[in-house]
Amino acid sequence: MGGRSGLLRRFDPPPARWAAGHRGVDLAAAPGTVVRAAAPGVVTFAGEVAGRPVVVVTHTGSGAPPLRTTYLPVTASATVGTGVAAGDPIGVVATGSGHCPVGCLHWGLLRGDHYLDPLALLGSGRARLLPLAPP
Repeated sequence: MGGRSGLLRRFDPPPARWAAGHRGVDLAAAPGTVVRAAAPGVVTFAGEVAGRPVVVVTHTGSGAPPLRTTYLPVTASATVGTGVAAGDPIGVVATGSGHCPVGCLHWGLLRGDHYLDPLALLGSGRARLLPLAPP
């Protein structure tokens, strides 16, 4: 995103895939704010999901399956198939997200169908210790 944004809500992974949780972080951002790619990759989706505009960037070379960052509500300026560098504009924050009490950008990170803390891309994610084997 252009400039620094305040963190409104942290990542809170659900205990199960179908359970409640917060699958990303919310950053304060007024409608019209330019949104920039967090890392180099390719725009692999730009359209609506559940009535909200979403942009997805797949980060090639980030492992298998590759990492994907999601940005919503974002009206895309980059089209599907466009290669982006870290910091390249990919769209603008849309109005009427209904997700936050104030304007915000919801930023997510996935590897396959597993949600991760996107702040880890910036080196500021929350560390969590997990057991080596399931209980």
